[in-house]
Amino acid sequence: MAKLTKTSVFKAQGSKAETPMDKTTRIVRKMVEEEAEHRQAKNDRLRNARLEREANTPLKPSR
Repeated sequence: MAKLTKTSVFKAQGSKAETPMDKTTRIVRKMVEEEAEHRQAKNDRLRNARLEREANTPLKPSR
């Protein structure tokens, strides 16, 4: 009977190498996420500025 060892019974599945398409996809997703974060920060900043401006503007009486 053959002697069983860790390497003979369960072979470790090595991580597959990243293909050029995987690398491109990862980089593009990161860029899109960063752009979305910047866009959200800009929208928040502009919204807060508009709300502050509206709060400081006196209301005109309507007739």
